[in-house]
Amino acid sequence: MTEQTFAKIIANELAVQPNQVAAAMALFAEGATVPFIARYRKEVTAGLEDHQLRDIETRLAYLTSLEERKQTILSSIAAQQKLTPELEADILACASKTLLEDLYRPFKPVRNSKATKAKEAGLEPLALALLADPNLNPEEQAQAFVNSEKDIDSTATALSGAQDILVEHFAQAAGLVAQLRERLWREGVVMSTQIKDAVDEGEKFKDYYAYQEAISKIPSHRALALFRGEAAAILRLKLELPDQQDYAVHPYVEQMRAFYQLRITNTPCESLLMQALQQAWRLKLAKSLETELFSRLREQAEQTAIEVFAHNLKDLLLAAPAGAKVTLALDPGYRTGVKLAVVDQTGKFLHQEVIYPHVPQQQWQQSKAILAKLIKQYQVELVSIGNGTASRETDQLVAETLKEFGLTSTQKAMVSEAGASVYSASSLAQQEFPNLDVTIRGAVSIARRLQDPLAELVKIDPKAIGVGQYQHDVNQIALAQALQATVEDCVNSVGVDLNTASSALLGYVSGLSPTLANNIVAWRDANGRFNQRKQLRLVPRLGPKAFEQAAGFLRIRDGEDPLDQSAVHPESYSIVTKMAARLGVKVADLIGQPTLIKQLKLNEFVADTIGMPTLMDIVAELEKPGRDPRPSFVTARFDESITELKDLAPGLVLEGVVTNVTHFGAFVDVGVHQDGLVHISHLADQFVSDPHQVIKAGQVVKVTVLDVEVARKRISLSMKSNPTLSSAGLAASATQNKVERKTADQKTAKPTPNNNGFGTLADKFAALKR
Repeated sequence: MTEQTFAKIIANELAVQPNQVAAAMALFAEGATVPFIARYRKEVTAGLEDHQLRDIETRLAYLTSLEERKQTILSSIAAQQKLTPELEADILACASKTLLEDLYRPFKPVRNSKATKAKEAGLEPLALALLADPNLNPEEQAQAFVNSEKDIDSTATALSGAQDILVEHFAQAAGLVAQLRERLWREGVVMSTQIKDAVDEGEKFKDYYAYQEAISKIPSHRALALFRGEAAAILRLKLELPDQQDYAVHPYVEQMRAFYQLRITNTPCESLLMQALQQAWRLKLAKSLETELFSRLREQAEQTAIEVFAHNLKDLLLAAPAGAKVTLALDPGYRTGVKLAVVDQTGKFLHQEVIYPHVPQQQWQQSKAILAKLIKQYQVELVSIGNGTASRETDQLVAETLKEFGLTSTQKAMVSEAGASVYSASSLAQQEFPNLDVTIRGAVSIARRLQDPLAELVKIDPKAIGVGQYQHDVNQIALAQALQATVEDCVNSVGVDLNTASSALLGYVSGLSPTLANNIVAWRDANGRFNQRKQLRLVPRLGPKAFEQAAGFLRIRDGEDPLDQSAVHPESYSIVTKMAARLGVKVADLIGQPTLIKQLKLNEFVADTIGMPTLMDIVAELEKPGRDPRPSFVTARFDESITELKDLAPGLVLEGVVTNVTHFGAFVDVGVHQDGLVHISHLADQFVSDPHQVIKAGQVVKVTVLDVEVARKRISLSMKSNPTLSSAGLAASATQNKVERKTADQKTAKPTPNNNGFGTLADKFAALKR
């Protein structure tokens, strides 16, 4: 299959033009990356977007692999001297690996099968004769094949061998197998039962102990849950037809008989041929098709799960940065204390400390004094609090400190700790902070991910960030590839500061390998900051191709060339110079001047090497150079009266942060160390088909508690404006009012604090009575 054929196939699948696909394929062959092509080669591909280019990459890899498999199969069949022109044409025309394997099925070498032994004994002519003419007498025909030297000592043995050959024959026709496969996909029902005496801790799979659902309609999350239960030896899965009556003849056996056009009713061979058909279905096809369709279900479920993971990761990486501000991070803990780390505006580590405000030490007042001292000493603007163990108590500690010491200019925020421990023990963390304890490294990560989530989270294996759905159950290679692509797209869409970026961040820039990223940092350490993009050419092993691919995504703040802080590619600097000259100003005077820029007539700058799409991108960048596509920074305000699961009750309205979006809804952190689920049916007042259309990871939302299962640690939430509560929820409205009154009283009262700052037992009792 030629590249032109590949281009036509992919173009038809993706609803684009073949010349667009061919152009993208040519650029890939030259070593161009998806971000570079999508941003700087729009004229060449007629404006293909990054997700289309990713799809072209994926399909091209599949078709290439398919072509390689075809050649392997053709060689195998040819070696058997069974390759006909018609079969070769069918194989070359195959558009999927499944159909290709169907064609190869009759020619796959099978060792020691009953049919193989029967053929070796010379019984194939008998089988073919009975199949060709069912009116023949089987016993009479078999008599000629009795041969003690070949261990065929009777007609019964001969007929048994012939039947084995027919069983294999009936199970091998490519067209039949394809028909049965698709029919079973349409009609099949997955049956799940609990394995006897299987121990299901926490009853994780209770919903699937006696479960059935059409295989073609099972959503991703349920399919993966079923496969996980099977892998854990808790569930047994089977694929059945919906009607479990005892068939006189199985409907799929009837389809097989019709496919082979067998008119065998009331013939001498009816019993033998029907038994062969039934055995072909029961012994050969039923189980193999069940395996194939379970594989299809798993692949589809995994693909959906990977897409969900990638989408969530993108939302998290592109979350709003708090900005370049001095930040104090708190990594909460009880017995081991709360680890503190102060970093400056650029994320440089300044100071570490450990305080013990919680049990068993309960040094509440001393901890507040230390916090206030650090905030004042380093002029801390942000306090970043990890959301793990003791996070709500630590959040209260910080709130009291800011209020008590009048630190009104300092802002606090709760930050996800996911992956911080992975980073702190990594080789990269050891290189960055060789003299710091791993716990302090984790605190530094918590501080930096508030300043700039993208720059910090790229240092962590995406799978450790915790925004996936059954992430450990899916194809790990496919998952890694999808997440790698997602991180690349995010990093390049934002751009990277060449003088402050870590090697981990630089490694995701278009055209830069980890080696080149390390070389850039090494050059920077040895020679000082980069003042011009063209200095990248001085970095060892960074050649012209890598420079072309990377330069536009690397930013230099306050450099010698004002265009170096923008997304304008160096190859287009001459165009900007011409634009400035046309207006009679310097390039520096053109940047950030929309009124002046609008005077340009872009069609005057169109040339063979540059078209209108690129010119429009240049103008947009000149108007707002180095613009950040990420949203403005906001934080959630957790209800201070709600700290544990038992504090929740149906009807409570809370503010929270979306931690994960799945195919069936979204998980929201409301500050009780257990995320609640907003089912897809409760994400909005209107119907929602895809949760990602209305919500994303990191978003601050208002939710209503629908139900709480303390024993199973499950919280049901709603984002509807007026959700319908259960009877328990309606009865709980009084509880909500009490909590609100209690909170209001606590805000106006002046309790006498004890050594942990929560007030005396008498104060609490009095507040509850009020």
